Amino acid sequence: MPEESLVRAMALMRVLAGSLEVGAALLMLRFGQVESAFRINAWLGIIGPAIFLIVSSLGLTGMAGRVPPLKVVLLLGAVIFILASTQL
Repeated sequence: MPEESLVRAMALMRVLAGSLEVGAALLMLRFGQVESAFRINAWLGIIGPAIFLIVSSLGLTGMAGRVPPLKVVLLLGAVIFILASTQL
């Protein structure tokens, strides 16, 4: 996949993630209840890391041929640590 296509896909995923966040905030305001807002926030907590993984995977795919294998392993490790740190 050409680099420009990867960058576009990464940006599109981030636009989608931002749109979901804004939409969720509007739903929270519309429902106006803590319980509903909590449920919506829980869904965002599930969707957010998935989008993070997808965007990170696209970036690593684009860099895989130019980055030494050790650095790719370190980048993957960093992604895993970020995800692990967000778990309760």
